[in-house]
Amino acid sequence: MNRQALAMHLVLLLASGLLASQVLRAPDTAAVAAGESATPWGADYFPNTLLTDQDGRQVRFFDDLIKGKVVVINFIFTSCSEACPLETARLRQVQSLLGDRVGRDVFFYSISIDPLSDTPEVLDAYARRFKVGPGWRFLTGDFAEITELRRKLGLFIEGVDNGRSRDHNLSLIVGNQQTGRWMKASPFENPWILADQLGNSLQNWKQPSHAQSYASAPEIRPPSSGEELFRTRCASCHSLGPEDGQNIGMRSIGPDLIGVTEQRDPAWLSRWIREPDRLLAERDPLALALFERYDRIPMPNLHLDEQAVQAIIAFLREETARQRTPMAQVQ
Repeated sequence: MNRQALAMHLVLLLASGLLASQVLRAPDTAAVAAGESATPWGADYFPNTLLTDQDGRQVRFFDDLIKGKVVVINFIFTSCSEACPLETARLRQVQSLLGDRVGRDVFFYSISIDPLSDTPEVLDAYARRFKVGPGWRFLTGDFAEITELRRKLGLFIEGVDNGRSRDHNLSLIVGNQQTGRWMKASPFENPWILADQLGNSLQNWKQPSHAQSYASAPEIRPPSSGEELFRTRCASCHSLGPEDGQNIGMRSIGPDLIGVTEQRDPAWLSRWIREPDRLLAERDPLALALFERYDRIPMPNLHLDEQAVQAIIAFLREETARQRTPMAQVQ
């Protein structure tokens, strides 16, 4: 992590501190010592739903996936053109930060809410497009049983999830089944914060941290509304220059955006950010070319209004100018 990214991480970590208050805490250690259950969220709470992963292997939700483990669980469908690609891209960043601990100390599960379409073969292709690593399973199963599982996890919204569309709760759920600590997280969560929760706080800090000290982080300017939108909505898939901390040392899913405001027609760029799914449906030549070039991963429609879109474009323009300004002029 470079110095600029380290400082941004600290700002966002402090800004997101309220998320920790959503933890469901297990009974105290005295109760456990007295022989009482360590957590009320055990085999008698979670359904042992039969699921099939992207490799065609059948597993049980409680026995095989979460029992005694630290996990992150989200619900997706592969044909989604809105938040699901963003969720997957964000978790890909978190997986990169955790490294080989994923599959050993932390386990990732993405469960389809469209099991009729999302066969194991479809899920496998989806995982390959996003280039996910080991320790992350994509799962399908019976629709009614998956719906009940979503209810148990608190990730089902009455009137939304049971409506005619495939709108669904965008929250992730992370937790340690053994200790009974569970919390919800947003798909727009800063990846360092989510990685810290999964790798440290939910693990009771069993592995010492070797990260750089915050004392060495430089002062940074307060983020603009455009930068905040970019960091929470766009940075999962796009970098801003070769040293951008949001890239987390891996290839971006989408193109680097330094200079994009100079390369694209302003009206086209505005519409592409606002409604990329419609441009693809209209078979816009440039939209189709980008779709094919970047592994056929659709740019999600995040339902941004025009003011938000223009704030992002203004930030991209300013960041391009800043990175191209010689350091002597900056000083």
